[in-house]
Amino acid sequence: MTIKVALAGAGAFGIKHLDGIKNIPDVEVISLISRELDKTLEVAAKYGIPHVTTDLADSLAIPDLDAVILCTPTQMHASQSIACLEAGKHVQVEIPLCDMYKDGQAVAALQKQTGKVAMVGHTRRFNPSHQYVHKKIKAGEFNIQQMDVQTYFFRRTNMNALGQPRSWTDHLLWHHAAHTVDLFAYQCGSPIVKANAIQGPIHPVLGIAMDMSIQLKAANGAICTLSLSFNNDGPLGTFFRYIGDTATYIARYDDLFNGKDEKIDVSQVDVSMNGIELQDREFFAAIREGREPNSSVHQVLDCYRVLHDLEQQLEAA
Repeated sequence: MTIKVALAGAGAFGIKHLDGIKNIPDVEVISLISRELDKTLEVAAKYGIPHVTTDLADSLAIPDLDAVILCTPTQMHASQSIACLEAGKHVQVEIPLCDMYKDGQAVAALQKQTGKVAMVGHTRRFNPSHQYVHKKIKAGEFNIQQMDVQTYFFRRTNMNALGQPRSWTDHLLWHHAAHTVDLFAYQCGSPIVKANAIQGPIHPVLGIAMDMSIQLKAANGAICTLSLSFNNDGPLGTFFRYIGDTATYIARYDDLFNGKDEKIDVSQVDVSMNGIELQDREFFAAIREGREPNSSVHQVLDCYRVLHDLEQQLEAA
């Protein structure tokens, strides 16, 4: 069967999903939802999407719609995920699932009740570079002793990845730290049992901390140090150093290097080098096969418990 999909959020990340879906057979995007109608119509025309609206409810009312991908502002993720599940649709929501732990718990409870596929876009689980390391761990060839991660942006104004003004404010803890908190526990195969955080000054206009430092410890003894900044005027993105018992790996986007900075070929790890496409392939495969996807709401929920605990620490400091 052809899986019929609605995509909400025609911004930078929505476009990445549309580009990935083009490579996946038997999937059709039939509806596009976004805040600004004119821009949404332009994107829909480019990708041949027949239905355009500014209201998610309009798309959820389409009788033969199977699934929804949410690339909307963080503050809408949990409530829109719930709306999709209540409408009987499978849902993939971009990271983060929520910015309040109780909202993430509500999504997980509703997924259990409906039985629909509910997945969160923790893309690092799917990037070939991180998959390579994960397979080494699963084979018993590598065990993490420490992860050292840097998440750096230059974002002193509220602009998105396309250089356009955002309608919402990004967040180092609930958005960007979520990638590493989840990946650390996933790669270790062990829950996080200790977490500490400190943050720099709050930006007078954006109202968020622009710098943050996080320490994590897993139940198996592995540790992680994560540095995050919106003030970094230099190379941008997230850089992961895996220090293990048999090797060191450095992941930069979809590229992987050893500790001597020699490149490792990860082109054969999966059917694509595009982490977003691989993430979408898993979503649609789970729908077809009637199974829980990798990065399901239930699998990632503990990440948001850790973020909640860290937020409580920061507010108390």
